Amino acid sequence: MRPDYSYRQDAAVPDFPDDKPLIVFDGECVFCSAWVQFALKHDKRQRYRFLAAQTPLGEALYRHYGLNERDYETNILIEGGRAFFKSDGSIRMVAGLGAPWSAVKIFRLLPRKLADRLYEFVARNRLRIAGRRASCFVPTPAQRDRFLG
Repeated sequence: MRPDYSYRQDAAVPDFPDDKPLIVFDGECVFCSAWVQFALKHDKRQRYRFLAAQTPLGEALYRHYGLNERDYETNILIEGGRAFFKSDGSIRMVAGLGAPWSAVKIFRLLPRKLADRLYEFVARNRLRIAGRRASCFVPTPAQRDRFLG
């Protein structure tokens, strides 16, 4: 576990605005891009920013947190300078959309190992389930200000 805002001291991580929670996702994964589109639609308060993992900043953040920057088996939620991964990150992301989505917090009752195993199963099979895009997800002009990178 790294200290909050540890990426600010990492010269390999470019500066970025971190005043709002940031979701780093696999922009080539259809499943992950569909999640981002869902979040954009239901994030009425526009609290989240998004970043494709395939960008220089996305890759730098994956490396900073000791993740493989070419094998995106977890999204990253960076909130309050702290990174959340796997089931914990996903539950926090969905809950952050507000009601009725905040009911997802009930999954925190599952043992973390079990919740992470379920997450890892989906993550490992996401490309088989939904496929891969030929290029990264591209936001519409109206969504562009919600994206970094």
